[in-house]
Amino acid sequence: MKSAPLPIMDLKGIGKSFGSVRALDSITLQFHTGKVHALVGENGAGKSTVSKIMAGLLLPDSGRMKFSAKPYTPSNRKEAEQQGIRIVTQELNLIDTLTVAENIYINELPQSFGVIRYRTLNKRAWQLLNRIGLGSIDPTDKAGDLTVGSQQLVEIAAGLSQNCRILILDEPTASLTDKETELLFSQIENLRRQGVAIVYISHRMEEIRQISDFVTILRDGRIVCTETIDSLSSSQIVNRMVGRELPAEYRKKTTSVGSIALRVKNLVAGEKVRTVSFDAYRGEILGFAGLMGSGRTETMRAIFGADPLHSGAVYLHGSQTPSRILSPKEAVRCGIALLTENRKEEGLLLPQPIRVNCTMASMQKISAGGYIISGKEKQRVDEMMDRLAIRCRAIDQSAWELSGGNQQKLVIAKWLFTDCDIFIFDEPTRGIDIGAKFELYHLLSKLAEQQKAVLVVSSDLRELILLCDRIAVMSAGRLVEIFADKPFDEAAINHAAFREHLNPVKDKERTFDI
Repeated sequence: MKSAPLPIMDLKGIGKSFGSVRALDSITLQFHTGKVHALVGENGAGKSTVSKIMAGLLLPDSGRMKFSAKPYTPSNRKEAEQQGIRIVTQELNLIDTLTVAENIYINELPQSFGVIRYRTLNKRAWQLLNRIGLGSIDPTDKAGDLTVGSQQLVEIAAGLSQNCRILILDEPTASLTDKETELLFSQIENLRRQGVAIVYISHRMEEIRQISDFVTILRDGRIVCTETIDSLSSSQIVNRMVGRELPAEYRKKTTSVGSIALRVKNLVAGEKVRTVSFDAYRGEILGFAGLMGSGRTETMRAIFGADPLHSGAVYLHGSQTPSRILSPKEAVRCGIALLTENRKEEGLLLPQPIRVNCTMASMQKISAGGYIISGKEKQRVDEMMDRLAIRCRAIDQSAWELSGGNQQKLVIAKWLFTDCDIFIFDEPTRGIDIGAKFELYHLLSKLAEQQKAVLVVSSDLRELILLCDRIAVMSAGRLVEIFADKPFDEAAINHAAFREHLNPVKDKERTFDI
């Protein structure tokens, strides 16, 4: 009888605690060469903690690891990488002031007599980016000038820049378009053929089913089961993740559309927003679709006062007089909330406690005479934690200690606490597990029922089709079409997203209404 192949990585009884919170409880796992092993579970289930221990970013409290049948005890990321174990984390770790090429090869910059050979560096980066289908990214661009999605692609390119034996991908497609996801999957298939073991963490069930050989389901820091992917249906995986039955699909309640809450007229901002016009109504969810770099995020930032307007106007609540919004502070004062796509840099003060992050956009609700009323603060924060099911040990816990998904929920809690009239959500489900997605969908629907205007930017077109009353499509900085008739035509929406790339036109006024 042929014996089973030895695992390249063997975890036995791995435990990890953060203060009084038990993140991992006696985890035993094996990973094999040439196989894609998915780790799934709700936010805070322990997926990222397992991967960070394997990659040397965290030290386990108990248990042991073996790599290629030998004891494996990395004390930092560099030691893990020297043995061929690389990780692309959910949170972006690029250095904004360095170029794309410098970020990719930061640990092996080509030098002569202590001077970096930039021509060699940029050529090497250009060859890598082209090889993996990312030739549109300029290796000489500063990382901080890229969109979040492009930064994610650069992180992945850095992970693929050297030969590795185990590649850990934590939510790698969270900010990628379908085409970019296909490119990533082709690279994963190439690595699989080369005998690389892939550890894949994702909340997207269709991805897990498409590329995985095995799936391990975690809940509350424990392993529920490890099975071949073909032996479990998607609904079985989800129900074992959350420990409860979830509805087969989300059905948005029909709400009555009210008056105009937001009118954008001929908005021009930077190079990504060109004469954008639209109306958003109370009681509706208006989605924004488009390719990466189409100007969706930049449009929302301009409306919110985070980026300067070059021309155009924003009208609020049916007023005929343009609103002068020059900063996010003024936007909040005018009743606009923006959940940014980059929670780490723009959404949270990570070293600060959860309670501070939750209330910092509306301090007046928990203070009097310039002093915070601690009892009122605790009550209101506890209410938000319960409402969004944010998993933490205490509201004084630092935000950076939360899992990525719970950080995303905390940003949402911050804006819900403001009780604004216009809510803009940019990639709101990024890094959120399936159970939490259903909860967020219901939350957005509830805001619409309360006659709030809700704008949702998402790279997941199926999500927009599920959620929205209308879908606006941006292409190369222009709003080219708004779809209002249901059922939405997915092919037509995708075609519209490419329109300005195929048939560019001169700037002209475009106004879209219901």
